[in-house]
Amino acid sequence: MSAPRIIVGMSGGVDSSVAALILRDQAMADPSRSVAGLFMTNWADDGSGDCRAEDDRRDAVAVCGRLGLPIHFRDFSGEYWAGVFEHFLAEYAAGRTPNPDVLCNREIKFKHFLDAAHALGAEFIATGHYARVRERDGEWQLLRAVDRSKDQSYFLHQLGQRQLSATLFPLGELIKTDVRRMAAEAGLPTAAKKDSTGICFIGERDFREFLSQYLPAKTGPMVTPDGRRIGEHPGVFYFTLGQREGLHIGGVKGFAAAPWFVVGKRVRDNTLIVDQGTDSPYLFSTRLWTEAAHWIAGTAPATRFACTAQTRYRQQDEACEVVVETDGTLSVSFERPQRAVTPGQSLVLYRDEVCLGGAVIAATDAPLEAAERAATLAADSSESIPSASPEIART
Repeated sequence: MSAPRIIVGMSGGVDSSVAALILRDQAMADPSRSVAGLFMTNWADDGSGDCRAEDDRRDAVAVCGRLGLPIHFRDFSGEYWAGVFEHFLAEYAAGRTPNPDVLCNREIKFKHFLDAAHALGAEFIATGHYARVRERDGEWQLLRAVDRSKDQSYFLHQLGQRQLSATLFPLGELIKTDVRRMAAEAGLPTAAKKDSTGICFIGERDFREFLSQYLPAKTGPMVTPDGRRIGEHPGVFYFTLGQREGLHIGGVKGFAAAPWFVVGKRVRDNTLIVDQGTDSPYLFSTRLWTEAAHWIAGTAPATRFACTAQTRYRQQDEACEVVVETDGTLSVSFERPQRAVTPGQSLVLYRDEVCLGGAVIAATDAPLEAAERAATLAADSSESIPSASPEIART
């Protein structure tokens, strides 16, 4: 049997199933577009009983069987641990909130999976991501999906020319309801399967319980921005800016009966800072600084330019001005104040439907973060902020 020209990453979900269906149908019309599936094991079973990998594997095999496609298997769990999970833990331990999906795409799905597909003789890989690729004037571009409610270009912004030139996104022109309908009409066993949510290696289990296996809980004070203690928390790294759930703050004497939100974290003394109101001024910032940026085209469009940005998935586009510093980091100013911009998350930049690239957020000018930065600098004037623009120190 000749090597397949296209290998589809089969996750065991409905999206990758329909991606394989579309490519199978195209191959039936054009045999030169031969297709096979590949199921990746990215997380070793930790004995908790919460890992869905075996169920997903069975579904991937069943779908390929239904479509008459051969399927291959590869275990990337070691690569995932070293390239994604260790970074995930280090970021949480530092008080930041990482995005493992971005790293998984860069390090596993569009690196090790792509290499495995090439080793099998394939020219292209395909996935069930909602995004599009096009070539224009010799440059490969990553575009938003037609279904903006499902668009996943945010998670793919770390891809480059090599990956995009060898990648197909069959679902990029479809909307989710059509994908479900196509799966049902084709009799695919994943047609009604629930979409996976959250972080893949955590699954349906409690996030804090999972994280406590690797970062032992350490209780500490929960205080208001002016320092009044109102409770205790199980560990600052369990929380992220803007979070409301899990604080367990009941009625507090002297305060209104309004919801509380996380507005700051001090890792050095294990203090969680909370305030009332979804529009607390402590949650807003107008500037941010990043680590070194990745550009899909290979270089930045200019050293200073206007575009739109997202600081979290499914956020509405926000107008901003970007300055590319000499060390490759970014200084970004927004037209409107931004809520709960979180260090460790990704800033992703767009021009209309084209994704330009992005970077990990290092710092913002949110009031508590700026005050903590100033206090740190005052305590030790020789100390600098890792992985951030020198301009931060002058804010």
